[in-house]
Amino acid sequence: ETGSEDIDILPNGLAFISSGLKYPGIKSLAPDKPGEIFLMDLNEANPRAVELRISRGFDLASFNPHGISTYID
Repeated sequence: ETGSEDIDILPNGLAFISSGLKYPGIKSLAPDKPGEIFLMDLNEANPRAVELRISRGFDLASFNPHGISTYID
């Protein structure tokens, strides 16, 4: 509903999606909802985005993701 801001796709087909960016001067469809990170497995026949749970102790109320990237070691 609030749209995704960015996506990063790993070589194995897993996609990480950031969502919920709030930017001054741009209308937000969910101004009180914190940002989210989703995971999608593009190898599935009918892939769907699943919200990832964010660790306790993280300031979720102010989470405003702008972009996403991954690091493979």
